[in-house]
Amino acid sequence: VHLVESGGGLVQAGGSVRLSCAASGRTFSSYAMGWFRQAPGREREFVAGISGSGLSTGYADSVKGRFTISRDNGKNTMYLQMNSLRPEDTAVYYCATASDRYYRTNAKYDYWGQGTQVTVSS
Repeated sequence: VHLVESGGGLVQAGGSVRLSCAASGRTFSSYAMGWFRQAPGREREFVAGISGSGLSTGYADSVKGRFTISRDNGKNTMYLQMNSLRPEDTAVYYCATASDRYYRTNAKYDYWGQGTQVTVSS
């Protein structure tokens, strides 16, 4: 399984960025996926998750109402639309695939991308 994130960069506070995660190596729609992030000196944290069908999603409280996770199973790609960005959103963002198609808060994620840096300036 190969996951490649893209779309990161430098953005001003209040701005928007869309991250993409292109997947290959397994039947894309059969697995839930998630976005995680890790800021310097902090542990990696869950950001958002989505079921294999795309019908079920979940978000960390810190991003709820600002970020939207989605997926296009025809393109084997997952997205994270990030709006109203804050300096505290600065982190390396990772995508990951879960071990089955169901989104759940305690899902086990077994494959990870290399990450993409998002930097939000104040």
